[in-house]
Amino acid sequence: MSAKAISTATADRRQAQLEALIAAAEKRICDSGMHSLKARDLAADIGVALGGLYNIVQDIDALLLLVSSRTLARLGEAAQTATAHLPVSTRAEAIDRLVMVAQTYLTFARENLPLWRMIFELRLDSPLPDWAAQDQLRLFRHIAEPLHAIMPELDTVALTVRARTLFAAVHGIISIGLEERLIAVPAQKLSDEIAWLVRSACRAHA
Repeated sequence: MSAKAISTATADRRQAQLEALIAAAEKRICDSGMHSLKARDLAADIGVALGGLYNIVQDIDALLLLVSSRTLARLGEAAQTATAHLPVSTRAEAIDRLVMVAQTYLTFARENLPLWRMIFELRLDSPLPDWAAQDQLRLFRHIAEPLHAIMPELDTVALTVRARTLFAAVHGIISIGLEERLIAVPAQKLSDEIAWLVRSACRAHA
């Protein structure tokens, strides 16, 4: 076997191990939460020695970032599938699309609750890598595009701030609601109330 073939085989094996490790981490997070992750358990899950685990990822924080990245990618795909066909040529259409983005976010959070929560519970000892920050910011285009059609006078900076504000409001309602706190919107009303919030915010700008 040539050196190139050996190198390719090694890279393929490492990639397969990485995919298996991310999947194992996702399963453990879904079963027991983010704080249940132990390097020794994960190494056993994918059949490598403990030392071998750190040849795949630098540490558990790095692994959690990869899990977060994959979760965000799935969320982005869900938003794209749910809203890409919806036009934004009129203000009413843009508002309808924003409502669908918010409701898709709610559905995703409900169906992927432990992984969704992990994104916001993750605390790192070092600054967030640029690629991870871009993964998060990329999602805002699903809000910014219809929002621009509703508020065309806003420049890029102002539009970004407004998109973050709207996201924070919707996220807060969902987060409190799914935790079923005393002050939460009843679970069966979450979708309707999120739609009301988004439409009200857009009407306030008219």
